[in-house]
Amino acid sequence: MKKYRLVCLAVIAGFIAYSVFVFQSSVTPYVTFAQAKSAKSAVQVKGTLGSPKVTQAEDGRSTQFVLRDDAGEEVAVVYRGVKPDGLEQATGIVAIGKYSNGQFLADKLLVKCPSKYQGSVNK
Repeated sequence: MKKYRLVCLAVIAGFIAYSVFVFQSSVTPYVTFAQAKSAKSAVQVKGTLGSPKVTQAEDGRSTQFVLRDDAGEEVAVVYRGVKPDGLEQATGIVAIGKYSNGQFLADKLLVKCPSKYQGSVNK
């Protein structure tokens, strides 16, 4: 019976260690543009459109735009995917990916659009 308990504890400990490893490898922290340039793994950067110009590739598989952070620093973003609706009107953009060759290559974009349900408060 003692051997059975040790094996069960070892399996549980292994599962916990594996879970921690998988969780840490899937976490993408928010960083500044400067930190993103030196990061080795995927990170998240946030900001707003740096200019109203958003260009899309002819095949529609990538979108390019400039992202500006709160400090005013700008970085070119290339998103490999279909352009999200409302990108030009976004009040906030989170790009998830890696910095490479002078641009941020985003695998995912989270776009915060202005709420169409906000109205004026009548007094």
